[in-house]
Amino acid sequence: MRIALISCVSKKQDLFPGQTVPAKDLYVSALFGKAWQYAESVLKPDRIYILSAKYHLLEPNAKVGTYNLTLNQMPVSDRKTWSEEVLMMMRKEGLDLERDTFYILAGKKYYQYLVGKDGITNPVFVYEGCKGIGHILHFLDNQNKKCNV
Repeated sequence: MRIALISCVSKKQDLFPGQTVPAKDLYVSALFGKAWQYAESVLKPDRIYILSAKYHLLEPNAKVGTYNLTLNQMPVSDRKTWSEEVLMMMRKEGLDLERDTFYILAGKKYYQYLVGKDGITNPVFVYEGCKGIGHILHFLDNQNKKCNV
């Protein structure tokens, strides 16, 4: 199976307390939108999941509320615990961490402890070689244009 993993972003919809929306609609940054388009139109995976600092592994239509949390400021021990939870959720979803191909559209702090011996063994780092968000956005724009997205 082909799985796309897209990281959450800081820019989210403004919601009222207690209000929820499908996860794929919560994140409103250019980066998330372009990554989503790329995953759907270029990668065409069997499944897409969102790596959320708060909710861990999110299905796109899961109803969630807004939050302000990122792995980028978390200590290593917390990121390891978060990764263990994500891997457990992946297994519960029936994902095969050894055989499935995982397309990772996320920064290193989101995938660092997901990949390796006890985790994902067949990752494809989509942003590999991109240096900074500007390069990532440029890469996604070019790839999406090739597919007329």
